[in-house]
Amino acid sequence: MDGNHVEEDSIGRVRLILASASPRRADLLRAAAIEFDVIPADVDESRRPDEWPDAYVARLAEAKAAAVLDRAAGRPVLAADTVVVCGTDILGKPSDAADAKRMLELLSGRTHLVLTGVCLVAPQASGRHTDVASTAVEFAHLTDEEINWYVASGEPEGKAGAYAIQGLASRFVTAISGSYTNVVGLPVGVVYNLCKNAGILIS
Repeated sequence: MDGNHVEEDSIGRVRLILASASPRRADLLRAAAIEFDVIPADVDESRRPDEWPDAYVARLAEAKAAAVLDRAAGRPVLAADTVVVCGTDILGKPSDAADAKRMLELLSGRTHLVLTGVCLVAPQASGRHTDVASTAVEFAHLTDEEINWYVASGEPEGKAGAYAIQGLASRFVTAISGSYTNVVGLPVGVVYNLCKNAGILIS
């Protein structure tokens, strides 16, 4: 495959390159019948001083897409980055169990925002397309016992904000406003719109 060829199926649909090893993002794309292959991106995810959360996730999504573009053989690259914003705190993935407990204590009884930056780079179409999805999620008040039980389950590991809405943590969510798939890790409606705007046929 040369760098000028875009891989298509028998009816002209383009297979994206997903610049993420996240099984949750992969599952969401499969559920929406969006075809893809995976090339994980490895970038510095440090936040810049005074960087706004929406600018931060957009920048990281663009950096992840750019990091794998040379290996995509001309195919469109999709990348994303998700954070949880609670008050003035920006929560990424917990570093350990104690960090996960700290995050859950912050979220307890409060409404927080889940932000996901999504970037689609389509060299054969019209360049780079970026958007940020925002979803408000309300948590019930959590007891120490509930937090300790949830942390011990191992589910918070590798999850922005230390929880998975599609898993055990669903019992803690009392309300949601916005895209559910965004909270899981990838706002599929945003992905579809970006593809349409770029003229990419995925259905």
